[in-house]
Amino acid sequence: MKIINLGSKKLASFYVACELYKEMSCQPTSKLGLATGGTMTEVYKYLVELLEKNQLDVSHVETFNLDEYVGLKAEHPQSYHYYMNEVLFDQYPNFNKENIHIPNGYSSQLEDEAERYNQLLNDRGPVDIQILGIGENGHIGFNEPGTDLHSETHIVDLTESTIRANSRYFESESDVPQQAVSMGLASILKAKRIILLAFGEKKKEAIHQLMNNQVTKDIPSTILHAHPNVEVYVDDEAAPPHIDKV
Repeated sequence: MKIINLGSKKLASFYVACELYKEMSCQPTSKLGLATGGTMTEVYKYLVELLEKNQLDVSHVETFNLDEYVGLKAEHPQSYHYYMNEVLFDQYPNFNKENIHIPNGYSSQLEDEAERYNQLLNDRGPVDIQILGIGENGHIGFNEPGTDLHSETHIVDLTESTIRANSRYFESESDVPQQAVSMGLASILKAKRIILLAFGEKKKEAIHQLMNNQVTKDIPSTILHAHPNVEVYVDDEAAPPHIDKV
């Protein structure tokens, strides 16, 4: 695992956008694992700029999102369907909609939906690059502490800390969904390459825990130690003291 301090969210986001662009440029049938949230907004902004400047053909690129809230329709402003359309797919509308995959958190048969998405990942994967954020409690995707290390796509009960952290996107904490559909830890590890981003003082302890613990279900991010090709990019605020800035 490589952990590199790129100094700022702007520089790290631009670097990852370049890596995603290069993957799609070199491999027109790329499969990308995408994440959402505040950590990723600048990544997609820079990616759209690169795609527009070069008018890259992405019609054969396939995308797989990590997760989706349970109970929100795709049109809900806080759903991850809505987020992805707003920051990427509507901004560069050349992606083939049939190749965009996001779990359906509004399904009336959630367990069946988790199985369907899991089967899709197995049939169409593995993804070439999976991008990840990290929660303050060490979660990746929505895999909270205590998640089975061998988990595949499943229904997750969100912890109070995750609900509290995500409440900034909702009118009140009570509006935050209590569950999500999420790729499991084993699902994430199937990616050929994993890039994790962490920004800000609030993520510093999570990065410290990731670096200084062996694989344990109490800190879900530590499962990444079991993968041979993981890169972690942080800014000054999230960097542990001994990580030098590039």
